[in-house]
Amino acid sequence: MFSTETWELASYIVTVVGLPLAIGVFLYEQRKERENEDEEAYQLLSDAYTDFLKLVLDNPDLQLRTRTHIANLSADQRERMMVLYEILIALFERAYLLAYEEDMPDKKRRRWLSWEDYMREWCGREDFRNALSVLLHGEDPDFSRYISRLAQEEQARP
Repeated sequence: MFSTETWELASYIVTVVGLPLAIGVFLYEQRKERENEDEEAYQLLSDAYTDFLKLVLDNPDLQLRTRTHIANLSADQRERMMVLYEILIALFERAYLLAYEEDMPDKKRRRWLSWEDYMREWCGREDFRNALSVLLHGEDPDFSRYISRLAQEEQARP
């Protein structure tokens, strides 16, 4: 029915066209899967930050959403504030470890910059900056340098 030459030609066509196409489809699917994983990680981190903000709302006496430092906190208030800051630093470190890279593609950079905005916002608080030396004890050294730099930049802002 088919000659050996026909089968040979078909195998050449598969090798020349089909194999590169299959490799291309495989690489495309792998890239899409990585993008989906990145998006899922970003969403989980965003949900965790939303949960943190709910904790902030549950403690209005600490006035954590204002940029002014409250000088006369009770021991209980200082303790709650430090616990909330510890939760926040753990969340920021997790975001840094999962989302930050030196050379990021544009989409990933946009996601990261939203985290940097959150970090800058908190670093704008004097009490948060003052607590960083304690909060960063034992944290990832690269993350510690990164957020310390942000804190210095925010402190220098008028």
